Amino acid sequence: MSFDTLKSKIPDFAKDVRLNLSSLVQDETLSEQQKYGLILACGIATRNAEVAAACEAEAKAKLSPVALDAARAAASIMAMNNVYYRFVHLASNKEYGTLPAKLRMNVIGNPGVDKVDFELWSLAVSAINGCGMCIDAHEKVLKDAGLPTASVQTAVRFAAIIQSAAVALEAAALAAAA
Repeated sequence: MSFDTLKSKIPDFAKDVRLNLSSLVQDETLSEQQKYGLILACGIATRNAEVAAACEAEAKAKLSPVALDAARAAASIMAMNNVYYRFVHLASNKEYGTLPAKLRMNVIGNPGVDKVDFELWSLAVSAINGCGMCIDAHEKVLKDAGLPTASVQTAVRFAAIIQSAAVALEAAALAAAA
């Protein structure tokens, strides 16, 4: 499914979502790799097959095979880390934070693409998954690398828009089934 097909499936009650989706590919503040990696990683993170497929199709035309795999890896590794570190952060028993995670996450150290791009994708996925501890960690790496605050905000905006597309499709499916 193409991005245009996805936009056409967004119902009228969510026309703002449709318009916001159109703005993603128009963004000129991020590099092409950052932008399309965000689209793919966030699409996967929504856990909505239609959104993920449309984001995959959009990114495939713009990213190298290595960058495609890195964006997929960001979504995958953050799915694991966000659950674990959100638990560590939210648990009343702070002893969990002193224990080794014992989770393999080598891809973070060697993602195959520019580390800033991978961190940006990881931040956006962490925003979708709601892990404050991971958001803070990735945002710090990005700020330490000199990425402007506006670029960090843009990545989270991408996450918000792509997640809202998944929710709009789910709402339309529920309405149709009712």
